[in-house]
Amino acid sequence: MDAVAVAWANQLWYWARFDWGWLPEPVLIPEPSTVPAILALLTGFWLLVFTFFGLYRERYAASRFDELVTISKVVTIGILVLFFLLFIETLDAYSARVNLLFYWLAVILLVSTGRIVVRSVQKVLILRGKGLHRALIVGWTDVLESLHKEVARYPEAGLDIVGAIRLSREGPNSEQAGDSQFNGNGHRVEDLPRLIDELEVQDVLIALGPNDGDQLMDVLRLCDGKAVRLKLVPNFYSIIGGMARTEHMYGLPLIEVLPEPMQAWEQSVKRLLDFVISFLVLVVGLPIWILISLLIRISSKGPAIYRQKRIGQKSREFTMYKFRTMTDNAEAKTGPVWAAEDDPRYTKLGRWLRKTRLDEVPQFFNVLKGNMSLVGPRPERPFFVEQLSQEIPLYSRRHRVKPGITGWAQVKWHYDSSLEDVQQKVKYDLFYIENMSLRRDLQILFRTVYTALRGSGR
Repeated sequence: MDAVAVAWANQLWYWARFDWGWLPEPVLIPEPSTVPAILALLTGFWLLVFTFFGLYRERYAASRFDELVTISKVVTIGILVLFFLLFIETLDAYSARVNLLFYWLAVILLVSTGRIVVRSVQKVLILRGKGLHRALIVGWTDVLESLHKEVARYPEAGLDIVGAIRLSREGPNSEQAGDSQFNGNGHRVEDLPRLIDELEVQDVLIALGPNDGDQLMDVLRLCDGKAVRLKLVPNFYSIIGGMARTEHMYGLPLIEVLPEPMQAWEQSVKRLLDFVISFLVLVVGLPIWILISLLIRISSKGPAIYRQKRIGQKSREFTMYKFRTMTDNAEAKTGPVWAAEDDPRYTKLGRWLRKTRLDEVPQFFNVLKGNMSLVGPRPERPFFVEQLSQEIPLYSRRHRVKPGITGWAQVKWHYDSSLEDVQQKVKYDLFYIENMSLRRDLQILFRTVYTALRGSGR
């Protein structure tokens, strides 16, 4: 719909400027044969701008007015970029202002109209029970029913309650099953991750009280790394402080917990930098990477590229690549263990690759694929993730973002060799997640390059 709307806006502007005479006389008149290509390029430009500013993120059951305000802001920025970088030199000051105003109005009005049509159709479908978000409630028995009724009163919110975990105030071991309308069968809070997967839950509604900090932290811990949105009843705001954003869904006010850590435009720039830098590193340094691969094969038995399963964003498993730095099948007898500084399993070449961080180069391919980023918490193996999630509170929160080749923990702390090291690095990882920004990423990248050039890696 956006593409159609922008294409019509481009066509209207062309007719008004070159055919109808509504706008000042143009200095340059394009050849008729080039007009379709120019209009197609303009349409592509706007779709890229909308993507860059996050207009294609999910806006489920969101306010249409808020979306129109966002469109107005984004179109204004796009118009300024387009005209002042590309067209301003071909127009005098008056022509520039008139063309700017007409094109700005055309794009805003047509794109907004298209979006209103789409959102109105979505709202009708939601009211008919189509495309609802599957929701799970966690809360005390005495407030669970009232929350369920409140959700049912506002079908525009688009929530379908598919299950519940009912807590009782009688004691710590008295979690109760939900009744038939919740599809509950004796589930406990510890079952939350499994229920999210089995019921394909998209939203978790938390119905707790103002003094239930421990229960809230349990729910947050168990939902970390899951592709769900967490929402609380409003009277719990004082406990979670800066981790929340108030959200009013029609008549049902909720508080969203742990919203997106970066703004949409910053995430777009971050992904663009990931792709460009990774592509350049892999292509420009290709002769060096081939040489290193040959040296690894010649100096020790085994493949040059080491493949290992790791846990990434939203707890999804992926295959990570590295240049092999240890002897082949180094963990065949010991099983998964942490590497030590003077680990005898390192090859001579592998030890040098570790110090210069060159062993991480194949991970730029993971970055190109999109399952890693240049900067983020380091991904860990499933064996250790299962253990560390039990040992370290909020460990799984690291899975809210893409793992990285390097991270704040890597530039601030040494290599993992014990549980204490991991605990310390988790603190740095959580600090990074709560303070993500492009400035922080660039700082980490510069520190990593400095470490690699000094050869002080481990």
